Amino acid sequence: MLLGFDIGGTKCAIVLGANDGTGSPASPGQLDIIGKTRLDTDRPVYDMIAALFTEAEALLARHNISIEALTGIGISCGGPLSSKKGLILSPPNLIGWDNIPIVDMATKRFVGKPVLLQNDANACAVAEWKYGAGRGTDNLIFLTFGTGMGAGLILNGRLYSGPADLAGEVGHIRLAGMGPVGFGKAGSFEGYCSGGGIAQLGQIKARERIQVGGTVSYCKSLEDLPAVTARTIAEAALRGDKTAQEVYELSAEYLGRAIAMFVDLLNPELIILGSIYGRAKQLIDPKMHEVIKREAYHGSLENFRIEPAGLSENIGDMAALSLAVMAGHEQLV
Repeated sequence: MLLGFDIGGTKCAIVLGANDGTGSPASPGQLDIIGKTRLDTDRPVYDMIAALFTEAEALLARHNISIEALTGIGISCGGPLSSKKGLILSPPNLIGWDNIPIVDMATKRFVGKPVLLQNDANACAVAEWKYGAGRGTDNLIFLTFGTGMGAGLILNGRLYSGPADLAGEVGHIRLAGMGPVGFGKAGSFEGYCSGGGIAQLGQIKARERIQVGGTVSYCKSLEDLPAVTARTIAEAALRGDKTAQEVYELSAEYLGRAIAMFVDLLNPELIILGSIYGRAKQLIDPKMHEVIKREAYHGSLENFRIEPAGLSENIGDMAALSLAVMAGHEQLV
């Protein structure tokens, strides 16, 4: 049996899973979710961790599973963090989570069970590689494309996280001198290609139209600007709102530029795009593919493809459980 924790800035999940007995890093087999509990991330850090562990024990009890039956525990969390030291290191969306020794805490609470911590982009990359759209692929990039933008890199059949666990922090790359702010940087990849960034673009475009007497269906007045989200803009774009469509076309332009860079640099077989792409693929694909074809070296595109996350809405849960599988085998890949 496997236990996973998916720790996010607004919500956390505790997930119970099982594989079919053949699961290993080399041959992952089938991985199933058999139980789950969600909690709001609304307490001071040590109270929150205590609540997560208590809920995990309650989840095990509801399924009549003992701690002794666990073969591994996985913890997926937004970075920065140190997987080698088992520390969470002040993620921007987890205020107060500074140098938290969560692996030691979990090991003590769950009587010596093996625990593996990884940032969420890396964990999702492993999950998609082993159980999702990346099965059978040795070189892939997973781009989170959700609330933020980060990457998990599978290179030559291994997760590459870098000596400081900071490989894949692609959201910090500056793509324009000015622009929406993401990852603390105006004009960054995260600024143009994330939920928060798309919302900023939508607010900018709406302000432009409203101030000259125009109308925007997703924002009726300047007072409504704070309520604009990537989802409301996508819904308006799918209804035919031209301003909303311009927002997604601009985001897709910068997504294509970044992907072309990654293709030229790493020559992956596959790039998997996370949550926003799965929900707004038809708004993004035309411009994104146009830009990639224009910008990337043609030889690198011959055996290259882009896919939405195969694990869809279960990806966070499966990411945590994938780490639990790896923890049980005392290696990441």
